[in-house]
Amino acid sequence: MPRTTDISEKVERLRAFLARHRRMPGYAEMLTVFRYRSKNAVYGLLRRLAAEGYVTIEDGRAAPTGKLTGTVRLLGTVQAGFPSPAEEELIDVLSLDAFLVERPESTFMLKVTGDSMVDAGIHPGDLVLVEKGVRPRPRDIVIAQVDGEWTMKYFMRDRKGVRLDAANEAYRPIRPRESLEIGGVVRTVIRKYTGRRG
Repeated sequence: MPRTTDISEKVERLRAFLARHRRMPGYAEMLTVFRYRSKNAVYGLLRRLAAEGYVTIEDGRAAPTGKLTGTVRLLGTVQAGFPSPAEEELIDVLSLDAFLVERPESTFMLKVTGDSMVDAGIHPGDLVLVEKGVRPRPRDIVIAQVDGEWTMKYFMRDRKGVRLDAANEAYRPIRPRESLEIGGVVRTVIRKYTGRRG
């Protein structure tokens, strides 16, 4: 009876190598990583890893995907209402890139400065993931270059044309006088929780 490969054990070995060396192993190194004697076995395993979305293979070279490099364990769900008994159960290993970014080729990240969007839950020091190449809709939060200066505001339209609104009453709406360029639409806000109460 042919021996079956424990793919999860091979994935963990590959993740450990990536964490230690911050690169993919070469084919010769994979013999050691996977405890194989034959490079043909390595090639077969890589094809299986590619089929399951852990790596891509191009021109004979293997590269990790977000599914492989994701190191945050998804252990279950938590109720945000009334407390309920919880049991830790490893459901999956989650790549935050894959979870947060739909179109990685069109997405970039910016660090927020200023407080004009605080009422939208976007604070100084937060990170925003921005998707470019999409047409903004009213109430989308956009990154826009207005008369030569970049800003982040709500995208609005009225009878006078485009208006950019802040999410802070201390700031007045902006109307472009000469030029307006939409750099992208904010898709995700990332904040590092520090435990401080303010």
